[in-house]
Amino acid sequence: MLILVAVASVFAGASSGTHPNREEPPLSPVHHVGRMDPSLATVPAEFAAHASGLTRQPLVGRAIGAVHTEVSIAHLATGGWVDRHVHAFELAIYVLAGSPVLSLDRRRLRLAAGDYALVPMGMPHAWSNDEGADDARWLAVSTPTRVGDDEDRRDTFFLGDDAETAAIAVETPAFGDPRHRLVGHYEGTPPQAEALAVLDPAVGRRPAGMDTAIIAYSGISVRMMVDRVFGSELLTMFTVDYEPNGAAQVHDHPYEEAYVFLEGEIDAVLDGESHRIRAGDVVFAGVGSAHGFFNTSPGRVRWIETQAPQPPMRHSYRWVDVWKQFEAGLAGETRR
Repeated sequence: MLILVAVASVFAGASSGTHPNREEPPLSPVHHVGRMDPSLATVPAEFAAHASGLTRQPLVGRAIGAVHTEVSIAHLATGGWVDRHVHAFELAIYVLAGSPVLSLDRRRLRLAAGDYALVPMGMPHAWSNDEGADDARWLAVSTPTRVGDDEDRRDTFFLGDDAETAAIAVETPAFGDPRHRLVGHYEGTPPQAEALAVLDPAVGRRPAGMDTAIIAYSGISVRMMVDRVFGSELLTMFTVDYEPNGAAQVHDHPYEEAYVFLEGEIDAVLDGESHRIRAGDVVFAGVGSAHGFFNTSPGRVRWIETQAPQPPMRHSYRWVDVWKQFEAGLAGETRR
């Protein structure tokens, strides 16, 4: 069962008629504002017999109108574990706290806050958390959305014990090592003036390329984590940092976006509604939902953002003001 707090969603009324000539009312864009709350996490039904110490708080999914996006916060208690399994969806994770061990791609990797991973569709994986360790917590993003408990099919399949993997020593990922291709680490960007400064000598500097580039614009710094370059087929996940006075003007997309806010507070406009968004809040903007973010606070703001499906190569943004100006220009031409 999905439990939501601080809900601000827009849904269209639906006609119950089925007459082939009856015109159905158009669907309105969907947006949602919720909040992370560990007290609302429950044991996932599909894992009840295959895990110990695991709870999950769903944040974005079918219940709020999402079609492609499933976002949740998973908690794994000290000494907890999750049996080896595969999903019929693509999964990206971002560790928020603790040091869980992820068994993935024939390796056992001890992750830490700021680490992220891609679990391709159908790849076996498992979780554990050492006895006596702090509780682990991670953000989980998947597409397509999970199959409902009331449906007559499954999308998570348990594989039983794997003695070979269990015998592999736990290691800390060596980021940049090509054998650790499905994991990475990123905690966010420092202030832009610092992040974009080039201080080290040209010769001998640590290698950097487009795969580690920061995209900077309008007081915003974006660092891609899980995307096509990383190996994802269906979704993207990245960090966003806003400087004071940073802004993204109102726009919409041909895909769904979710935002999990980690630091600071920011003003948001969601389909004409004004919201003050703070650390711990979660925002969802569906296809066609017009949204913008404006950092009027004196501090920086940081969030994790996801997109599903992956954006097209062109026309991934549609700026509302640009098209209004175009419309005004057409009206002027008509008058002339």
